[in-house]
Amino acid sequence: MVDFGLIDEWEPAPGRLVTWFATPESSRRAATAPVHPAPPSLQQEQYLRLADRHSAADFRFSGLCLVTARLPTGQLDRAAMTRVIHKFLMRHNTFRTWFDIDAGGTVRRHLVPEADIDFQPVDYGRIDNPEAIRTHVEKTTPGPFDWDCFTFGAIEHGDSTTVYLAVDHLHTDGLGQYLSAVDFAHLYAAEMWGELEPPAPAASYLDYCVAERALSDQLTLASPGVRKWLELVRGNDNRLPSFPLDLGTGTDGYHRSAHRTLQLLDPDQGERFEQVCRATGADFAGGVFAAAALTERELTGTDYYFGMTPLSTRTSAAENNSVGWYVTLVPVAFPLGPRTPATRVIKLAQHAYDNGLLLAPTSFHRVLDLLPADSEIKVEPGWVTPMISFIDARDFAGHELFDEVSAGVFANRAASEEALIWINRLPSGTTLSVIYPDTTVAHESVDRYLSAMRSAFLAITAESISPGGVARAHRVP
Repeated sequence: MVDFGLIDEWEPAPGRLVTWFATPESSRRAATAPVHPAPPSLQQEQYLRLADRHSAADFRFSGLCLVTARLPTGQLDRAAMTRVIHKFLMRHNTFRTWFDIDAGGTVRRHLVPEADIDFQPVDYGRIDNPEAIRTHVEKTTPGPFDWDCFTFGAIEHGDSTTVYLAVDHLHTDGLGQYLSAVDFAHLYAAEMWGELEPPAPAASYLDYCVAERALSDQLTLASPGVRKWLELVRGNDNRLPSFPLDLGTGTDGYHRSAHRTLQLLDPDQGERFEQVCRATGADFAGGVFAAAALTERELTGTDYYFGMTPLSTRTSAAENNSVGWYVTLVPVAFPLGPRTPATRVIKLAQHAYDNGLLLAPTSFHRVLDLLPADSEIKVEPGWVTPMISFIDARDFAGHELFDEVSAGVFANRAASEEALIWINRLPSGTTLSVIYPDTTVAHESVDRYLSAMRSAFLAITAESISPGGVARAHRVP
């Protein structure tokens, strides 16, 4: 079982709290690490500049990701865990780097020598208050301009142990959080019981960043991918996509995050949903974006769907084992009529999704950087768009672990100006989690949206399929 939500919603059981931090000497040495030529990824650079711009906020503006797992063992071997943490940090070199912004405005990466990295446990004794544990995790994990913006911990309950990794979003994405949990399980089992094959090699995230920049630096306004991106934005009245309903963010000041999670489909309904999609020549992802388009049509009467979805940019087996922020945004955009049947919308959505995948090598961040000052497309610094992420986690390596442990993926209440949606297909069913601005207007709008979205998913499962496996079109009011 996997829980999703905000760190404020995490309810750790009482127990003895142990946290692994970089030692003072390790932190001192890391602060003197030399500049490394590998640039930040495009996603990292935008994130760091935004964090720097809002460094005066009276709360943690940047994202903090928390991965937890409650293991059926009451005797965690701390020495073994210390060795596991060291191996994990050596395995994924993004954790050996930190960033600063020089006087000229360049974001620079520093690489910490392996010999200077040392994490050791600190025992805080028994803590019975979940809020105190949550506060501890958030307050003791530094922000994105500190090297050690990640901590590891354990809460020993007696009959079981909750382990956690808290890491600034700078170093991880959704798949990276999953990979971290699987890596820890594998490395700890190897330490305790041996006779396990070593984990498959993980790629260098720094090498990825170098390659990404080399590719993006070749782009110009005449590049086909750039032209296609700009065509889509111009077709949306020169505006980036936005949530279809008012979120109440027009006032000055910061808006913190709120969260909702609901189950869209149980396992049987998920199978039926996929059957309908297959019968139209699409896959589950096509159905997801069809449901999103049908939802927007129901709520606003729109005849054009323009959404964004994050895509993992891992392209090799070694990158598929690597923790880092391997993400780009791709568009899913297509027209639909006021009475276009759901089965037709699924086909349109799948075609749009497939076309969007072709734009993965063309970073939207880079596209917007290329715009001239007098462009009719106006984008503010720190721009954000809504997104819908879809992941089918049923076939991930090690997914069976989540049938045996209680796990969680949580985020801090960072600043929020848009609605970010994650749709996850798990063995237990298909869920939707949304992070959105914590305003009265947004709560009402998100309630309406989620109700319409769930109805759209269920309506697709109700579509009939002919004996030959072809979905029959029904007019949608």
